Amino acid sequence: MLNENLFFGFKIIFLMKVKDISMKKIIFGILACGTFAISCTPKSVPAAESETANAEKLAQGKTIFENSCNRCHELPDPTAHTSVEWVGIMNAMAPKAKLTDEQHQLVYNYVVSVKK
Repeated sequence: MLNENLFFGFKIIFLMKVKDISMKKIIFGILACGTFAISCTPKSVPAAESETANAEKLAQGKTIFENSCNRCHELPDPTAHTSVEWVGIMNAMAPKAKLTDEQHQLVYNYVVSVKK
């Protein structure tokens, strides 16, 4: 009788451990499948939005460049200077053109974006 009870106790402990392991495997499997499913879904496309916003900002920079710089002198060719040279030019000319910091940055971004 004692051996049967002892055997029965070990059997319950064994089944509980097997059940825990099986449950862990099931939970792990569900999490793995969920992670895989989420990683395979199409992603939103913020790049298209940022490209549109960037194009708009470059257009603003071009407009400011054409309107502000053309008041006092002929417009320089943006490709005639490097980005480093444009830093010095912009730092010298922006105060004369009374550009805000934002306008200064928009114009700089425009002139360095123009390709040869």
